[in-house]
Amino acid sequence: GCCGTGPEHIGAIAARVENVRPHQRTPADSLLRLSGTQPLTLRPESNFLMIGERTNVTGSRKFARLIKDEDYEAAIEVARGQVEGGANVIDVNMDEGLLDSEAVMTKYLRLLAGEADIAAVPVMVDSSKWSVLEAGLQALQGKAIVNSISLKDGEAEFLRRAKLCRQYGAAIVVMAFDEQGQAATASDKVRICQRAFRLLTENLGFPPADIIFDPNILTVATGIAEHSNYAVDFIEATRQIKATCPGVHVSGGVSNISFSFRGNNVVREAMHSAFLYHAVQAGLDMGIVNAGQLEVYEDIRPELRELVEDVLLNRRPDATERLVDFAATIKGQGGQAAVADEAWREGTVAERLQHALLKGIVKYIDADTEEARQSYDSCLAIIEGPLMDGMSRVGDLFGAGKMFLPQVVKSARVMKKSVAYLTPFMEAEKAAAGTQGRARAKVLMATVKGDVHDIGKNIVGVVLGCNSFEVVDLGVMVACEKILQTAQAEDVDVIGLSGLITPSLDEMVHVAREMQRLRIDKPLLIGGATTSAKHTAVKIAPCYEHCVAHVLDASRSVGVVEKLISAEKRAEFEQQNSELQQQLVASYNKRQAVTLLPYAEAQQKRFTCDWSQVDIPQPSFTGARTLEDHSLAELRECIDWSPFFRTWELKGKFPRIFEDPQVGPEARRLFDDAQVLLQRIIDEKLLTARGVYGFWPAASTGEDIVVYADGALQEELCRFHCLRQQWQRKGQDTFYSLADFIAPQASGRTDFLGAFAVTAGIGCEELAARFDADHDDYNSILVKALADRLAEAFAEGLHARVRQEWGFGQQLSAEDLIAEKYRGIRPAPGYPAQPDHTEKRTLFQLLQAQQQTGIELTESCAMFPAASVSGLYFAHPQARYFAVDRISQEQVADYAARKQMRLAEAQRWLSPHLGYEPESPVSLPS
Repeated sequence: GCCGTGPEHIGAIAARVENVRPHQRTPADSLLRLSGTQPLTLRPESNFLMIGERTNVTGSRKFARLIKDEDYEAAIEVARGQVEGGANVIDVNMDEGLLDSEAVMTKYLRLLAGEADIAAVPVMVDSSKWSVLEAGLQALQGKAIVNSISLKDGEAEFLRRAKLCRQYGAAIVVMAFDEQGQAATASDKVRICQRAFRLLTENLGFPPADIIFDPNILTVATGIAEHSNYAVDFIEATRQIKATCPGVHVSGGVSNISFSFRGNNVVREAMHSAFLYHAVQAGLDMGIVNAGQLEVYEDIRPELRELVEDVLLNRRPDATERLVDFAATIKGQGGQAAVADEAWREGTVAERLQHALLKGIVKYIDADTEEARQSYDSCLAIIEGPLMDGMSRVGDLFGAGKMFLPQVVKSARVMKKSVAYLTPFMEAEKAAAGTQGRARAKVLMATVKGDVHDIGKNIVGVVLGCNSFEVVDLGVMVACEKILQTAQAEDVDVIGLSGLITPSLDEMVHVAREMQRLRIDKPLLIGGATTSAKHTAVKIAPCYEHCVAHVLDASRSVGVVEKLISAEKRAEFEQQNSELQQQLVASYNKRQAVTLLPYAEAQQKRFTCDWSQVDIPQPSFTGARTLEDHSLAELRECIDWSPFFRTWELKGKFPRIFEDPQVGPEARRLFDDAQVLLQRIIDEKLLTARGVYGFWPAASTGEDIVVYADGALQEELCRFHCLRQQWQRKGQDTFYSLADFIAPQASGRTDFLGAFAVTAGIGCEELAARFDADHDDYNSILVKALADRLAEAFAEGLHARVRQEWGFGQQLSAEDLIAEKYRGIRPAPGYPAQPDHTEKRTLFQLLQAQQQTGIELTESCAMFPAASVSGLYFAHPQARYFAVDRISQEQVADYAARKQMRLAEAQRWLSPHLGYEPESPVSLPS
């Protein structure tokens, strides 16, 4: 059979490269033979083979929706449309977190087999999960293609999967990945493919014709210089692979090349066609492409073709900027000038600057700022005029709920870029005039010592900056001395402290006391996930005679700062704040009067069970195992997106948030932006995920969990010290401790405890810093929010794996996983069931977590990178989450003795949970 049966635009490409593939007789064993119900043979003289991409839930929202809705009739029509559009093979991918991918893949392929016109073409079974690939192969007749396998899990696993593919009679796509990650340069692509070729042909006798290399088509025109040569790297790698690995074929996902122009089909189709024109000449045999949407190379508008090829072939340093500017003039599918969309460009320079700020458009900001510089008397006049007018409008709309946080952050990006452009000119003006300008107020912000979380602080900083406040951001893990020295040196108007973990609360108390001792009289703002108005009122405000205010979220920060710097409003605000704090203190004191059950009595009312009858499963191994460079694509399937939107102060549960009439459209835009960046992170390996986990024999003794090296419970490795509930709530008759869920030593049974530490944040700080350097707060915050979601997905996905390896796993949907509808719990030190963060030190020592993953603990036991999760695994059928909450001095003294810790230190770490006032103040040393 001949592969050249696609539409005429593919014929046009083939015609232009006919001299590269002369017609000749070819040995039969060097041909790639595939089969649907009709045979298809790829010969050296064959035209480019198109692989239809739309039957892919990760690449087509429409197809994903049809599959999720179980509208298989319409989903089959998508495949038919690809075949009718010229696809020689259809790529079927069902990798989506909410799907039972194996079952859905099997069902869909069997349905396709009953459609004669679709079944005529071969199928490429596409998945990042081996179990899905194998399910697809078992459902197919004839010779298929497996997409894909790689060396990323090592040679042994690579050869095992390749051998199975051959037993199923399939050709294989081999991605240019190895144990070090994805190949980006031509030399790395060639090196990995040559290594894979030798392994396959020499170890397995794999026919070269059945090997299809995919050397990774990566996105160009991203604005990052090192990406500019990606298309050239692919084309050159293709040429070398075909020359040094005789008989193999080369493929790629063509749409990746244009991902930075997502939403602009005219530019994307031109990029695909031009890229194929050059790649086919280099030896590209096939590619995943939307067969029905591909521009004829000769028909691309000459101006667009030149701009596109400048980008693809990396012919000039400003190629990306020129194509971006041109793309902005392209509207919809027809490629006509976007008159209405660009009407704002006809306004005055002041109007254009304000429009760019409101809409978050950075495309023209340098040119418009320069035009304004030529028209205004000074750079400061531009900042205080059209830029501040625009940002004031942004602030007003945000305060009125007519703009949302993601939009505000995009506006800030425009403002920063404009100010950055003006800065060198402004410095020259100041030097000439001998003057010093200043914003209407200066706010210092810092995440306190020992804490590494800064997403919330950064968002607050952006919002304040949008409202004409100058922000001095000291970053994370900032010592008290540096905060106060900088505050005095910079003569700031307000000091803001942020923190996520509970020890940060005590560090904030320490900062307040030092401000009092040094007689600093600046207002102090408190914010962060573990902070509260009540804790601020009870613990921090009494340490400092001036104003201490809690700020709930970014949307409130502007109003608070504006009142604190206003001569007319400050006194009234401070009076209201003081009255509110008095009420909170009274409420706290009343709450302190709650009855705590005596510690001994709480121990008697512990959770109990018949340990002789409890199902104690045996893990498949004991000790620790390390997960190196875990697949980000797999983690993506497990993401719980609802907290992602809360980070951006968009309230609603995913995916229903998209239907919200108020926040839905902005939530959708934010989500789409997140998908683009996440795909880029995955494709380019910009973040790395690592983890370590394991199981150990364990037994409880009192309130401690003892971990052993052996099943005979003879060699003790470490102890985890637990705390027990004491607060008597109405109707409560059981008082829990985590130790209750591990078999006591006296039971005579060997139980097991699991532990884990994972991160998806390796590389996050560096990537965020690159965005920050480009004044791009939006993507800086976005990448940190995505890293957090990936880390939580890692923890959730690993827990599912652990339950399988522990022998009590269940087949659950992604929704059920997010809702925790499974046996077993994974509580974390520092959180409600075990509120002491210092237990992380024992956890990290047991796992050798820093050595195995690179995750570090700060002095306050925060994990760095911030996008990290750790905890313990319990398998008891009745294990449940609970909150220890308030505890008595008697229990704290017992806990300190068990940990061999001074009572004062134990009280410091547990200060938010003390049901009494300690004799000496609980504080950090100065």
